[in-house]
Amino acid sequence: MTGNVIVGQSGGPTAVINSSLAGVFKTAKDRGAKKVYGMIHGIKGLLDGEYVDLSNKIQTDIDIDLLKRTPSSFLGSCRYKLPEVEGNEATYTKIFEKLNELEIQYFFYIGGNDSMDTIKKLSDYGKSINSDIKFMGVPKTIDNDLAVTDHTPGFGSAAKYIASTMKEIIRDGLVYDYPTITIVEIMGRNAGWLTAAAALAKGEDCEGVDMIYLPEKVFDIDQFMNHVKAVSTKGRSMVIAISEGIKVADGRYVFELSDHVEFVDAFGHKQLAGSAKFLANKIGSELGIKTRAVELSTMQRCAGHMTSRTDITEAFNVGGAAVKAAFEGESGRVVVLKRISDDPYMCITETHDVHDIANIEKKVPLEWITDDDYVTDELIRYIRPLIQAELSPIMVDGLPRHLNVNM
Repeated sequence: MTGNVIVGQSGGPTAVINSSLAGVFKTAKDRGAKKVYGMIHGIKGLLDGEYVDLSNKIQTDIDIDLLKRTPSSFLGSCRYKLPEVEGNEATYTKIFEKLNELEIQYFFYIGGNDSMDTIKKLSDYGKSINSDIKFMGVPKTIDNDLAVTDHTPGFGSAAKYIASTMKEIIRDGLVYDYPTITIVEIMGRNAGWLTAAAALAKGEDCEGVDMIYLPEKVFDIDQFMNHVKAVSTKGRSMVIAISEGIKVADGRYVFELSDHVEFVDAFGHKQLAGSAKFLANKIGSELGIKTRAVELSTMQRCAGHMTSRTDITEAFNVGGAAVKAAFEGESGRVVVLKRISDDPYMCITETHDVHDIANIEKKVPLEWITDDDYVTDELIRYIRPLIQAELSPIMVDGLPRHLNVNM
């Protein structure tokens, strides 16, 4: 490498996003990068002049190992949408002036759909002004909704946490000699991959969840209530998994059927929460059954004590692959994972044009969702390899040790 590197993290964190950061940093240093800068709070931080020299923060192999095991975004994150170039040229001029001041040759952005939109816009603008800066996307999202790639780093660990937690909720929910209903709300706006992972809880030691509802299919409240009533009349307790983004036929989210305070982010995304609570209240009032609503919330993406070794390894590898591709002259591309074998499980990295990935959501195929409110064995087989093996935290004084950019 002849120039400097800058890397940022954007969007919702994951338990392994810092492993990708470690992959970018270590590979860039190994390949001779002069400096590796980190944007504080992503592209918004760069615009505000907030960045750090990562060599001052990551100094030893132990630091790299700690970084790989540290959940959430080490550099901080943002939900900042770059405007279209036309009419906003000053924003892009400012970004490229800052990159040139830092002598940046290689720009890496770790994130999901919206982050890949940033890579697309920057790489396209860079071409229009004949900039030689290379822009590469490094995939991450627990939602697993990026197009082209087999799956996204971050999803496997979140799926592992969800399946493990569902087993514990099921054990707790089935202890009484009278029927109870537990509804667990799992992240997933338009794609139900995470909620589908609840199906992995079923095994020789666990009954599994009774019903699974994904946003890919219209949620029929009357059918749902009839199903719950039919099972409860047999004296059975139930554990039900729902995606936060399930919608009724008129397009409203289920949580919108109740009074709620609405928050919309810079990308126009509504904050989703409350569907489980709404349904629990409805069951309690109409069927008179003791019902509990559980929101796994941010634990799905920050549970560093429940990471998949497969996931954390692949996260590191895609960071390194992005550096390698940029060093070889690629730009405007995203590293993707290609599954080449299920047994034994094996994925390789490739790169793909960002225009085929940015702003495109990959949803659960409808053929993987059953008519009896569950998912198919094919979907379970797709997810299961991604949760395999563990990488335990480094424990100090009984608690996990993390790397903190501010310390």
